[in-house]
Amino acid sequence: MAATEAQGLCEDQREDAAGVRGGVGYVDHEASSEHRKRTDLGSCLHFFGTNRKDCILEPLSLPESPGGSTAFEGPPCVPCIFCEEHVPVAEQDRLLKHMIIEHKIVIADVKLVADFPRYILYWRKRFTEQPITDFCSVIRINSTAPFEEQDNYFLLCDVLPEDRILREELQKQRLKEVLDQQQRERNDTSFHGVCMFCSEEFHGNRSVLLNHMAREHAFNIGLPDNIVNCTEFLCTLQKKLDNLQCLYCEKTFRDKNTLKDHMRKKQHRRINPKNRDYDRFYVINYLELGKSWEEVQLEDDRELLDLPEDDWSDWQEYPVCAVCLFCEKQEETIDELYVHMKDTHEFDLLRIKSELGLNFYQQVKLVNFIRRQVHQGRCYSCHRKFKSKTDLRTHMEEAKHTSLLPDRKTWDQLEYYFPTYENDTLLCTLSDSESDLTAQEHHENVPVISEDTSKLCALKRSSVLNQLLLQECLEN
Repeated sequence: MAATEAQGLCEDQREDAAGVRGGVGYVDHEASSEHRKRTDLGSCLHFFGTNRKDCILEPLSLPESPGGSTAFEGPPCVPCIFCEEHVPVAEQDRLLKHMIIEHKIVIADVKLVADFPRYILYWRKRFTEQPITDFCSVIRINSTAPFEEQDNYFLLCDVLPEDRILREELQKQRLKEVLDQQQRERNDTSFHGVCMFCSEEFHGNRSVLLNHMAREHAFNIGLPDNIVNCTEFLCTLQKKLDNLQCLYCEKTFRDKNTLKDHMRKKQHRRINPKNRDYDRFYVINYLELGKSWEEVQLEDDRELLDLPEDDWSDWQEYPVCAVCLFCEKQEETIDELYVHMKDTHEFDLLRIKSELGLNFYQQVKLVNFIRRQVHQGRCYSCHRKFKSKTDLRTHMEEAKHTSLLPDRKTWDQLEYYFPTYENDTLLCTLSDSESDLTAQEHHENVPVISEDTSKLCALKRSSVLNQLLLQECLEN
């Protein structure tokens, strides 16, 4: 990757720097690579010398330095490697520009450095102990020009084993801090938050609010256990909505009602996966050095197929976490959920499926019908409407209405092919085996005929369909 990209260039600059991607991250010390190095560095100097607005990268905290120096007191700042120049951590791009112009040093792949302040403090100390040429590759620019116009620049990258080890250690330390923070959030029961869609308040653990938004509003930002700094994440999303900005397409609207209608009609109740500002809230982005969640997901696992023996003895099914049709109870297996609905709500889905002879698609429509009625606070048996789901559930259990389904024509409609909740796991666990077919479907004698359609004229004359039609006419 190029030093220009590492220095934090904006997206519109990265395309221009495509020619730099050939090898700055991995230095070739042979003479044949000198021209490529000069091109890389020249591109880097060109971009930092333009009048384009500098990019402000993600603010970082300033912990202790791995080299033994103490952290700076007061506002987090990071020093220059060679002089007393200090800049705020949030303006590290300005420091990189300073080091290139004043000290002629380029740091490759800066965006892959997990803790930039500690990285700088480490090399600041090391450069006082040994000459810079012991660590950095020297790149001479303008080598064909007169000697007085030539200049040397220094490239610090992870080709140097010490630099590579430092980057890996900083990555491990950052991962440890993230996992510790995630564990604190898992165990925290003092959270207080408000749903950004219905203003309902929640107390306890953060997962309660996240599960509510996913279940009631089809807004799913991921499993709570995969998210870190959840409170900051929710505040970031709430701020966008307060600014009348769509969370997915990030367009701004004139009022809240217009924004609400847009997100509903366009199905934009989700975050923009291309917005890199959200990456810091997902643990997966801290797992491997220099890999984003997209790169981890796209990794090729085909080498696993080359294993001589596949041992599936320790295979465990991933818990489904399906939600009850009538309350917010979740179970890790579908059998446990069936038992819960039968014992708690007297709703036996397996018995209903057997008695009515429901196939897979009819089960889907029934589940979606019940989900919609419960979501709207309406009893599907007596059609009474209630102000809350709690009141509805109490009524249906006391009146024994959970098992009193309406006529089939009420719920066996095309509109209920579409899920009420996009993330309804229960729909994925319904049985679709041939045993679900009704007796009538089993005994239907429907001929299935396959014929060559490449010669239509001959087909019209010799098709067995002609014989079937003739036979039917004679019988009638």
